[in-house]
Amino acid sequence: MEYLCNDCPRRCNALRTDTQPGGFCASPALPRVIRAAPHFGEEPCISGTRGAGTVFFCGCNLRCVFCQNREISQTSCGKTLSVPQLRDLFCRLRDQGVHNIDLVTPGHFVRAIAQALDGLELGIPVVWNSSAYESVETLRRLEGLVQVYMPDLKYWKAEPARRYSAAADYPQTATAAIREMVRQRGPYVLDEEGILQSGVLIRHLILPGQDLAAMDVMDFAAESFPHGSVLFSLMSQYTPMPGLDRYPELSSPISPESHASLCSYLQKSGLEGYWQDPDSATQESIPDFDYTGLDRTPDFINNTSRE
Repeated sequence: MEYLCNDCPRRCNALRTDTQPGGFCASPALPRVIRAAPHFGEEPCISGTRGAGTVFFCGCNLRCVFCQNREISQTSCGKTLSVPQLRDLFCRLRDQGVHNIDLVTPGHFVRAIAQALDGLELGIPVVWNSSAYESVETLRRLEGLVQVYMPDLKYWKAEPARRYSAAADYPQTATAAIREMVRQRGPYVLDEEGILQSGVLIRHLILPGQDLAAMDVMDFAAESFPHGSVLFSLMSQYTPMPGLDRYPELSSPISPESHASLCSYLQKSGLEGYWQDPDSATQESIPDFDYTGLDRTPDFINNTSRE
């Protein structure tokens, strides 16, 4: 695989090959994976009792200064998988009894993932767990291949998006992406166990001092989609990470007052979904990015090759 990449809103037009990285995401065309295992840290309708079959991809087309996964999102790591190996990985996760295949930060590998999913009958939903910084045209590659979209809606205004993620166009880009996701999947569907089988679950991570933005995001979801169309998750797990000296406003966890006020706002909004407890804000919730679940996959293309 070799192409000039304009898949994401940055439209780098960078050359990406199977193993050579390119573009803002600094990633090759074939996906780099750091962990693939049952995961219980998602919302109840995703993790359930048997866990989500979560695949953590490396690299990202954002540069969020507060990213909790920066050791994989902003560095070169992971093992590079061919399309057949990725298909095998999905099947092996399914065979462990997980509720779904949960693809975390997959957008910059959309071509390979779409190829891996094409014609693959897993029997469980595929979850596209993304930042929502994606183009509508690219999302249309996934129509019929992804059953559940789980986008973040990080920002409502351009300035924090520029300051914290180098993406001033994030608000309009992400809202357009979410509308496309809802168009594809329609109203959400839960099975008898309460596991999401189809639909859209919008997430918003509360940032310190950004209560009004969180309210704006909830207003957008409530006003844009009829009642019962989407689920919403208000996350309070923000954890100050090292290296935020230039961003002192992000140096503290969410206050109990903000948490209580925003949870009340969510309840009054008419949105259906979830909110996190304040004690979610710990680094213990971050999984070990230790290649779990990858050792059994044969014939890796390792981007730290022995050439």
